[in-house]
Order: sequence, then structure tokens, then C-alpha cells
Amino acid sequence: MVTGFSPRAVVSACSLCVAGLLALTPAAAAAGHRAGEPAPPRPRTSAPGPSLLYRSGVQARPHPGTPAPPEVSALSWLVADAGSGEVLAANDAHRELPPASTLKTLFALTVLPGLPGGQQHTVRYEELADVGEGSSLVGVEEGHTYQVADLWRGVFLSSGNDAVHVLAALSGGVEATVRRMQDKARSLGALDTHVVSPDGYDAPGQVSSAYDLAVFGRTGLRNPDFARYCATVEAPFPGDGSPYPIENTNRLLTGEDGVAPYPGLVGIKNGYTSNAGNTLVAAARRGGRTLVVTVLNPQDGGGLTVYEEARALLDWGFAAAGQVDPVGSLDGLLPPARTRTPASASPVAAAVAPHDDGSDWSGTAVVAGLAGLGAGAVALALRGKAGRSARD
Repeated sequence: MVTGFSPRAVVSACSLCVAGLLALTPAAAAAGHRAGEPAPPRPRTSAPGPSLLYRSGVQARPHPGTPAPPEVSALSWLVADAGSGEVLAANDAHRELPPASTLKTLFALTVLPGLPGGQQHTVRYEELADVGEGSSLVGVEEGHTYQVADLWRGVFLSSGNDAVHVLAALSGGVEATVRRMQDKARSLGALDTHVVSPDGYDAPGQVSSAYDLAVFGRTGLRNPDFARYCATVEAPFPGDGSPYPIENTNRLLTGEDGVAPYPGLVGIKNGYTSNAGNTLVAAARRGGRTLVVTVLNPQDGGGLTVYEEARALLDWGFAAAGQVDPVGSLDGLLPPARTRTPASASPVAAAVAPHDDGSDWSGTAVVAGLAGLGAGAVALALRGKAGRSARD
């Protein structure tokens, strides 16, 4: 059993530490910032400290008699309750790794709400010109007219980078979309993610983490359109003369290639590049509870290992639910409550457990605003990540 600081321990901060943080953070943020240069990244003013999720190795706190998480070969992984946001177990949760097409979850969170599904668009040549060589494609063609909903099915089912680039063009262009994706990630407390390409295609400096991708997947399930698309097994896609069938590439959902479908699976997104290896964000519902898992780059077996390791983690998560103490929270790095969307304005997809209140903040979160920060959190907030300001 791996033990660490209890999340509840961070609520005993002294008022002097909090006041010092409020006074020092603006100065620290401004230090070294020259006129005309991009602003430095927002400091971790709401980061919990110390956090088990920032430690290397497997982090889990099972009760006596409860099995430890299964041994898996992924470089990084995480299991969390999608309802409460509690992280049940993780391994190197904040390790920055190439995400491949799992980054499309962030793309969808950013772009989907602003594009009506019934909107039609005729594709132009320049919208497909920058699709990476060797990209996964759904078959979008220049001069063909598509509904936005068709393009989203191309993104979620076929992982079509061609569909991503057309949707990005409709959302202000690739560069603007990348900036918005970065802003969206930070607004969700996903501070490990650096976006270069909206489709997740390998690009220098493009990274995310098991923690951040779980945040994106959990948040996506709260959007009914996102939840519907990521759970779709097959659909027709417009082609010359007549539509042709496309199938979701998530084998835990479809049961293809000898991978048994996972009972209760509700999506979310898989990916692969030669640099990232196989990546997966998956969610499943059982007994009124929804779990989300992230598995990044398994080192054993072939291309299907990512699904079997996700299966093992989901099985453990459902068996261990209620018999482990959380090692962190997917809400742990969100801004203070006053900056978040009210619960009444946040739609909740049916995939999320019934006990959810529809808000995007958990009452069991590690952080409850600056009033809950201790001296360790102050140090962590001011420290920042080495090298991040140089590339953001």
C-alpha cells in the first residue's frame, strides 16, 4: 500500500501563508516578463500541496483487505470516479507524454459547443492542405458539402484528422483553435498540456498527461453531444454517390480484432502515433457509478495491450470503489469557485452517474480556494514547471 498526505490535510493553512501568496504571486508572474513578449503561464495558485499525484510510481491507498491496482506496463495511467472526481489510483499521473488522438477530446471540448450539428459546409482545398502526412482520415473531400454532425462522427469514430482541420477552419482557423484549446485546458486545471496541433498529430513539444486527459474525458461526458459521439459504434459517412459505413476505432467499444467489448463502456477516445505509442481515455458505467481511465503508451505486448490494460484498471476500479482512499482529485487544480460556471448552467450527459449534481466542482475536491492552501501549496504555486514558460 502506498500512503501519503491526506487531501484533507491541506485545509489547515495559516492566514499569513495565504496573504503571502496573494501578495507574491503577481510579482512572481511579472518577473522576467518583457514588454511585447507572451505573458508567462498562470502560476499554480490553486494547486494542492503536497500531492500524491505529483509523485512517481504507483499511488494508491486501498483499505486493508482490498487488492492493490493491477500491474500494467503503461508509462502513465489513472483511474478516477467521473462523478466525484476522486482519483482512485494512478501512476505518474502528471508525466508529460505525447497524447496522439486522445487530444481530440480537448479539441471537441473547445470547438463542439460553437458549431451547430445541422450546419452545412462545403470543404475548400486550403482546409485540408495542412493535414499531416500519414494521418488517420475519414475521407473528407474538397468540394463536398457536409453537415457538422457528419464531421464530428468522422472525428470520434475514424479519428479523422481531415475532419478536425475542416472543423478548426469553421472555428476561426487552426492557429486560433490551438490557442483556444490551450486556454480551455488551463481553465480546466489541465496544466500539463501543451497544444501544437488540434488533431493530436505528433509535433515537437506537444504533450499532455494521464491526469489532464482524464479531466478532458470526464468533462466531455457532461456534454450530451460529446457523450453521444464518443459512444457511437458505427455510422454512415457521406461519400460520392452514396454514404459509406465508418466504425469506431475504440476496440473496447466495438469488440473488433479479438478485443472483447467492455460491459457498460460509454466511450471515449483512443489514439496512436509512432511517437506516442497507443493511448486511450475510456469510461464505463456500472451500478450507478462511472469510472474514467487513461492509459498512455503500454510497453508490453502489441497494439491491443492498451485495451486490456484499461480493462484491468476498470475492473479494479469498480471492485475497489468505496474501499480506497482517494489519492487526488480531477478538480484539484481548478480555479476558485467564484470563477467557475454555476451548476445550473452545466449540462450533464446521461453517461455520468445519477448522483452527480451537474456541477463541474466536487465537494470532496482537494482545493477549496486559496483559504485551503498551506505552506506546501504556496511553495508549489510559486515554483512552476521547469521549461514550461519557454515553450508556452
